[in-house]
Amino acid sequence: MTVADGALPIGGRAPASTRAVTTPKGWVPAYVVLLGAAFSLTAASWDIQWHIDVGPDTFFTLPHLFLYAGSALSGLASLAVVLMTTAARRNDRAIDATVGGRAVRVFGGTFAAPLGYLVSGTGSAGFLLYGLFDLWWHSLYGFDAVIASPPHIGLLLSITLSMVGAVMVFAAGMEHPWARVGAVLALIVTLAFSLVAAQGLEAFEGGPVDAIAVGVTFLTTLTVFTAVGFLRDTRLILGFGVAFALAQGLLWWFSPWATRAYAAGVGLPLRDYVPAAPLVPSQMPMSLLVAAVLTWGIMRAVGRRWTGLLAAPLTGLLVGALVTTCGLVQTILAYGHSLPSFLPLAPTVAVGALAGALAGFLGRRFAVMLRVMAPVTSQEGR
Repeated sequence: MTVADGALPIGGRAPASTRAVTTPKGWVPAYVVLLGAAFSLTAASWDIQWHIDVGPDTFFTLPHLFLYAGSALSGLASLAVVLMTTAARRNDRAIDATVGGRAVRVFGGTFAAPLGYLVSGTGSAGFLLYGLFDLWWHSLYGFDAVIASPPHIGLLLSITLSMVGAVMVFAAGMEHPWARVGAVLALIVTLAFSLVAAQGLEAFEGGPVDAIAVGVTFLTTLTVFTAVGFLRDTRLILGFGVAFALAQGLLWWFSPWATRAYAAGVGLPLRDYVPAAPLVPSQMPMSLLVAAVLTWGIMRAVGRRWTGLLAAPLTGLLVGALVTTCGLVQTILAYGHSLPSFLPLAPTVAVGALAGALAGFLGRRFAVMLRVMAPVTSQEGR
């Protein structure tokens, strides 16, 4: 099988005469998809803050438009790559597997789609369809300001899928510096946005366990293990933690500022009581860098034994307990509450640790899947 077939045997290499060469423009659609994902994350944080500080308004608010624009941008970029790949396949031109991943047949071979762009495009298309569902839902039940409604959960999961596709796109080209930087940024955006979807767990609140805190722990630990196992470079892992903190700080400033500015522009007042901290960035774990460094340190310490059956879950248990404890304290302090004794927090920490163990097990395997996205040549010498 050659590169022109759109795939390489796992663990094999195409002959030099048939191996395609990535063009310098290969980074353009990848970063357009990432830009769309970043737009969606920023707009989601802004939209949630709008509902908290101002309240429900019309379907066509500015943050809604930004949210849909970001998804459309990712979807159009993905569609363009799929069409170009399909044209190349039909003209028997070589298809470079480092551009979005190996090409797969879609609709019985009507289209040839690089796997990463297929996932990101599918997520974007699902988001637009759920947008129509959301519009219909509001026309029946009014304009709700809750996350845990069926169309909202569908919207959030669709965008998260699109962002996972962005990670896969960059994973396919890891032999290039632009792809390594893009992979770090895509992982950050994916984690931050998935934490928005975790707010839908508020429907399970009320018991001794904080369901949202456990959901945040699971997603954080899952992404940390995926990032550490996939990136496997100290500089990239540190960059992942530092850049995540910078993104958190940017959203912490932007969401309230944009809400106030937009409300003043359209002549709507802010509510009398506004929470001390914006919701989305306050849910982003400040312990991420520590969790990533801890995971990477244990991975390096156990070496080859890392692939053992219990290494990842046991490390995930420790990281999950850390992230849950720090997350609970972070939320309490962000909203100006006094710290309770540890006893009321113990059930949540225990369940969070178990969620971390599962996340460690899954994240290690997701990392391997991402590394398989890249041709063998892109991993040599690293």
